[in-house]
Amino acid sequence: MMVLGLVVPWSVCAAQTSGQAEQASSLNLRQGVTEISGQVYDLHMLMFIICVVIAVLVFGVMFISMYFHRRSRGAVAAKFHENVKVEIAWTVVPFLILIFMAVPAARTLIAMEDTTEPDMTVLVTGSQWKWHYKYMDSDVSFYSLLATQREQIANKFTKSENYLLEVDRPLVIPTDKKVRFLITSDDVIHSWWVPDFAVKKDANPGFINEAWTKVDEPGLYRGQCAELCGKDHGFMPIVVIAKTPAEYDKWMSEQEARIQREKEEEQRLLAMNMSMDELMSIGEKVYGSACAACHMPNGEGLKGAFPALKGSKIALEDMQGHIDIVVNGKTGTAMQAFGKMLSLKELAAVITYERNAWGNNTGESVQPKDINAFMNGQ
Repeated sequence: MMVLGLVVPWSVCAAQTSGQAEQASSLNLRQGVTEISGQVYDLHMLMFIICVVIAVLVFGVMFISMYFHRRSRGAVAAKFHENVKVEIAWTVVPFLILIFMAVPAARTLIAMEDTTEPDMTVLVTGSQWKWHYKYMDSDVSFYSLLATQREQIANKFTKSENYLLEVDRPLVIPTDKKVRFLITSDDVIHSWWVPDFAVKKDANPGFINEAWTKVDEPGLYRGQCAELCGKDHGFMPIVVIAKTPAEYDKWMSEQEARIQREKEEEQRLLAMNMSMDELMSIGEKVYGSACAACHMPNGEGLKGAFPALKGSKIALEDMQGHIDIVVNGKTGTAMQAFGKMLSLKELAAVITYERNAWGNNTGESVQPKDINAFMNGQ
């Protein structure tokens, strides 16, 4: 059944994906924090009990028959060819059991797919290897990237409790509100999976899948991309913070104010030039979070997979081409478009850094106004 196929992985990864340690178990499915997840748990336990009862009855009758009717006790096998009543019984009884299992399963599946009348909608877009969240009723949108230190991944630092399950910017939603998720992808197939919400939906490029949740209690809940989406599939975590409606409204106001400040800052930067030191400092941080996973911290890339930037023609000579590939990406490759992901300042800084780090030393700097002019076709 689909529901059983859906819930099995949750028990496998329960200890790794929840912020609620007390609910984590390596032996059973977690109950989660929503009404739907509770229904899924109850359904899971009902199916488990039915399977246990059937197993006890079947194996019980089998072992009792083997023990009391064995040859050493002088038992003689009965000889019969057909029994219509028995054949009807072993056809009808399993059919009735399946009907009994199908009714609650169908009820739960229908409830899981009912995305009507939401209180708010969030567009979730997967891309290698990050999530983008856009609140459809406001201007707030942002990318959520892995925040685990690269030194932990390289086994240079001790791994944290939530290793590979940390992000720089978590998704924030209100409690006691029905939140609809529109889930899609920019490139390959991903899967947005938060076990505590009983939500697991594929993010398919060119399509939009829907899911929903209504969280009962404030808290921090963790998940992962559940689809093998590429070499860094394991570096694509999900973190959701559920806040009370009052706290959520405060958070949303702060985000809208931040967006306004960023717009004002960009306008200010367009009228001035940043120093080389400032560009290199910011660029190094941006490169470490957005580029180093593929092109490596030393800029030497991965042979056969990701090209080196150190000593490369594009970083030493072709500035317009360099700006174009960072802003627009490269179709058919893992090189993503960072034009919507990074600010004008961050784009200018990371390109400047790539043109002057690791011995490239072109001495050239890219300013936010240069990026703005390029993006506006000037």
